[in-house]
Amino acid sequence: MKTKETIGIDVSKLTIDVSIHSNQMFETFENSNIDFKTMINWVYKSSCFSKDEILFVFEHTGLYSLELSFFLSENNIPFTVVPGLAIRRSLGITRGKDDRIDARNIALYAYRLKEEIKPYKMMSKNLITLKSLLALRERFVKQRAGYKASLKEQKRVLTKKDNQVLLDSQEKVINQLSKLIDNVEREMEDIIKADDNLKNIFELIISVKGVGKQTALYMIVCTNAFTKFDNARKFASYCGIAPFPHSSGTSIRGKTKVSNLANKTVKSLLNLCAIVAIQHNPEMKQYYERRTKEGKNKMSTINIIRNKILARIFAVVDRKTPYVDIMKYAA
Repeated sequence: MKTKETIGIDVSKLTIDVSIHSNQMFETFENSNIDFKTMINWVYKSSCFSKDEILFVFEHTGLYSLELSFFLSENNIPFTVVPGLAIRRSLGITRGKDDRIDARNIALYAYRLKEEIKPYKMMSKNLITLKSLLALRERFVKQRAGYKASLKEQKRVLTKKDNQVLLDSQEKVINQLSKLIDNVEREMEDIIKADDNLKNIFELIISVKGVGKQTALYMIVCTNAFTKFDNARKFASYCGIAPFPHSSGTSIRGKTKVSNLANKTVKSLLNLCAIVAIQHNPEMKQYYERRTKEGKNKMSTINIIRNKILARIFAVVDRKTPYVDIMKYAA
């Protein structure tokens, strides 16, 4: 599509504020399916461009923007979801905050980049459910870890005889959280098994040495079943393992390093994959030992292995065949 008009939408819990870039018209609607229809009709009547030339743009605000995304996707209306950080950084120095101004700024941001922005491809319902379950599991795991840590310290200094309720209650919570985590994991496995495409991708990912089930699930969700990122390098940048240079002129000669802007969860999972690969994959183990003996930095070596694993994941999914360990065939 050739975008000539951008519609900025500031999404909040109960309302959406809509701004048309070309004529600066503004209107507020309820954040509901009924008012979405009214909003679309108002935009088409108020804009001088055709439907095919109009792009709706809004920030990702979790559950608040999910209903709007579903509505636009189901009605084949072109839209895109942009990171709030990208919009804020494009504005320069600003003061104050107002929903009307925010909607106008979103429309302006999209208009400036209208040649580059691509319409958003909505996740399938299975992927949305997987994403929610992964977030739920992560919360349960963190809560369980907190209870385990405090219980361990309390057992070290307190006697069970005098603190039976305190200790037993926490053990029950830990056991219950463990059961809930198991239930969530089983539900995710059922979703994967019921979807042939997701099942094939999942099996391809875990065929790579060092990659486990949780990493595979996060990779599937974060890449929208490998349709969101064109290659491993772009995803490496997204999860914060792609090295970037840090130099300018003749005075600044910093080390090449990764960016702090990253999906920290996926980054930590890939780090675990790299450590497992170093321990159990002879090829990665030899590579790691050789570089460290040469005096190379251990963390930079681990980061290289993270990128190698990520490249292999994208490769097996792209060619639709499992990973082949060619080292075992070597003479």
